[in-house]
Amino acid sequence: MSGAGAPSITVDGTGLRVVVVAASWHTEVMDGLLAGARRALAEAHVTDVRELRVPGSFELPVAAARAAAAGADAVVALGVVIRGGTPHFEYVCSAATDGLSQVALTTGVPVGFGLLTCDDEQQALDRAGLPGSSEDKGAEAAEAAVATVVALRGL
Repeated sequence: MSGAGAPSITVDGTGLRVVVVAASWHTEVMDGLLAGARRALAEAHVTDVRELRVPGSFELPVAAARAAAAGADAVVALGVVIRGGTPHFEYVCSAATDGLSQVALTTGVPVGFGLLTCDDEQQALDRAGLPGSSEDKGAEAAEAAVATVVALRGL
């Protein structure tokens, strides 16, 4: 979900167990993403929330896989990678994205995708849900994860 056209999601996540896995790089952006995820989970009435911090975005998939294996109903993955002058950006973004997708598909546990892949720090700040930000990707990732659990339970 991004920018214009993003849906308004309101869902009841009462009784769900959600694990938020969050990278540690770019503290200001991560603080905003975590605050947004916490707020969205509280608004969805999710009270069983655990947070797991990992060093960086590359480590998000293994943490998400462990959370899914430990019984999480949903995982919210939060991180930020900012483009630099080397191909490192592409490798980390690709590995983290592919890894998180694989976790969701192999475990059947929804993974809310809150990994920002930005060209510069301002783009990340604009999406972090901070005062003055135009988007709140932490909240969107949490809403998507909870809404997916609820939708899948309807099958």
